[in-house]
Amino acid sequence: MKNDATQPGPDRSGPPLIEFQGVIKVYGSGQATVEALRGIDLRFDEGEFVAIMGPSGSGKSTGMNILGCLDTPTAGTYTFKNVDVGRLTRTQRALLRRHYHGFVFQGFNLLNRTSALENVELPLVYRGLPPRERHEQARRALDLVGLAGWEAHRPNELSGGQQQRVAIARAIVTSPALLLADEPTGNLDSARSREIMELLTELNRNLGITIIMITHEPDMAAYARRTVQFMDGLVASDQPKGKGN
Repeated sequence: MKNDATQPGPDRSGPPLIEFQGVIKVYGSGQATVEALRGIDLRFDEGEFVAIMGPSGSGKSTGMNILGCLDTPTAGTYTFKNVDVGRLTRTQRALLRRHYHGFVFQGFNLLNRTSALENVELPLVYRGLPPRERHEQARRALDLVGLAGWEAHRPNELSGGQQQRVAIARAIVTSPALLLADEPTGNLDSARSREIMELLTELNRNLGITIIMITHEPDMAAYARRTVQFMDGLVASDQPKGKGN
C-alpha cells in the first residue's frame, strides 16, 4: 500500500495546525549551556505526513519534545490550533496531550501483563470512558491496524510488528489531531518496517491524521510527503519528498 497521486494534500486554506516562530531551546547555564534549538520557524498543516531527520544532536528530538508538550521553548512561540502552548500550565499541557496527541515510540512501550485490547484502552481509561465504550473503541482501533481477532493476546505473544501495531492502535484510539512517531521502525526488520510505514500512510490518507515522524532511515522517510532536515539546532532543509510526489 503506497501513496499515490490522488492522495489529498494538507489543508492550507486556514491557519496551521502547528507553528514554530523563532523557537529557541537552551539547556544549562554558563560554560555548560547548550543551545539545542537556535531559532526555528516551521509550519505544519492538518493532514500532513512529515519526516524529521538529522544527526544526533541536531535538535530534532528537542523539537519533538516541544511538539508533544513534554517541554517548552526558552524563547519564541509554539502554537497548536491557535493556542500559545508556552503560556499553558503544566496541567493544561497534559490535557492538550491527552485530548489531541497520539504517541508511537521505537520501543512500543506496551504493558506486558495486559492484553492488546487493554493496552489500547489505556488512553480511554484516563479520559474516564465507561468500560463498554472503551472496549468498542479499542476493538475498532485494533481492526484499523489489522489486528482484529488478536485482542486477548499479550505483548509477549505478538511479533515486533504486531506489538507496534498495538502501539499505533493505542495512539489513534482517541482520534488525535496529531500523531507523533519517534523512530517507529527502529526495532523492526525491513519487511515489518515497510508494513508499519504503509499502515501509517493509510491512516494519514484515510483518517486525515497529521503525522510527524522522526527517523534516521531515508527509506522510511520516503513514505512521508515532506522531509525536514535538522542540523546544529536549525532547519537545514524543508522540502516535499516521498513516494506520493
